[in-house]
Amino acid sequence: MNDTPGWASPGSAPSDGQETSVPRPAGPVDESGPASKWSKEQPPPGQWSAPTGPHTNPVPPPPPAPGWGGGQPRGGWGRPPAAAKPGVIPLRPLGVGEILDGAVSTMRAHWRTVLGISITVSVISEICGILVERFLMPEPPEVDPNATPSEALSQSVDSLQSSLLVMGPVLLITVIVTLFTTALLTVVISRSVLGHPVTLSDAWREARPRLPQLLGLSLLLPLVSAAIMTVGILPGLLLGDGPGIALAVLGGLAACGVILWLMIRFALASPALMLERQGVIPSLRRSAKLVQGAWWRTFGIVALTLLLTLLVSMIIAVPFSLIAFAVDGSGFSDLFAGTSPDFGWPFLIITGIGSVIASSITYPISAGVYVLLYVDQRIRREALDLELARAAGVPGYGSAPPGNASSRS
Repeated sequence: MNDTPGWASPGSAPSDGQETSVPRPAGPVDESGPASKWSKEQPPPGQWSAPTGPHTNPVPPPPPAPGWGGGQPRGGWGRPPAAAKPGVIPLRPLGVGEILDGAVSTMRAHWRTVLGISITVSVISEICGILVERFLMPEPPEVDPNATPSEALSQSVDSLQSSLLVMGPVLLITVIVTLFTTALLTVVISRSVLGHPVTLSDAWREARPRLPQLLGLSLLLPLVSAAIMTVGILPGLLLGDGPGIALAVLGGLAACGVILWLMIRFALASPALMLERQGVIPSLRRSAKLVQGAWWRTFGIVALTLLLTLLVSMIIAVPFSLIAFAVDGSGFSDLFAGTSPDFGWPFLIITGIGSVIASSITYPISAGVYVLLYVDQRIRREALDLELARAAGVPGYGSAPPGNASSRS
């Protein structure tokens, strides 16, 4: 795909066999040599210069080609016009580095609003997680190392059920956290693309009507993933020992591949739902349309973002975990003894502080990448940069269309 559609140097390429550095006569040319009207004594090619002097009429520069610039500054003759940049990104197709830089620039430009959202949501999420881990987490089932294959399979099913019981409240908290951070930060980032200021109350007022639809989308995708995984591993579990285990493993791997493909295909559904004000199913179709033909690029950007946020979380969480282990001596000794550690309140509080700091940084970056990736795909496919430039009031693009232009990106 051409990353800069419509950008090309004016003028045509030289004809076949003609050297661009050697001037050619304007008159007819004889097949046996140069035109007879030209003198044999000519200056060497490539060394001509414009005459100077008081009686010399300067040659005016050629007029700009139609459709070039649109009032925008140029980078010089033969270069594409500089893209307008009213906000955190230039209004043209973006590279991977520009998408990441735009997400970070949004944090810097609107740090009060962004950190207010991410810190508040992270603190509430971490408090709920600590309470669930402390009071609702059941004891893990015992595992017999000398069990037969059938007993081992039964123990695996029991462990899976226990893990699902533990993960249920955690997943519910994660869905709610993702819901609020996605809704509010999407509004903030869409305003930052246009260079418009935004406050927490403005973001909440715009995001609140879309929360029911976003909740439906946030619940639908995990349910679809769980259904696909169940279909993948259920035949193997029904067969039992031997071939059944192998079939369950193969079915699980195939289900993971299908889930990954669907998650990338629907990665832009949340920005489409928030910014285009569509329903759940239309936003999924919209995301599939925007990702079509760019699945691998979308996958690479999403994977890189997950890797970066994971590294940032580890860099922040590891020191807090070491401090927590040092403070909570009982849990540290249990860990070295090979038994399940019984961590106390000091350990949970210190690690919770580290998680809040990490989440406050990684939430805005992750949300920013998804929104800016959505904007980039629309710029590439639908020339959204022209509409954004008009909405931002960039000279040379006309006036903004009626309506709330700040909510479109």
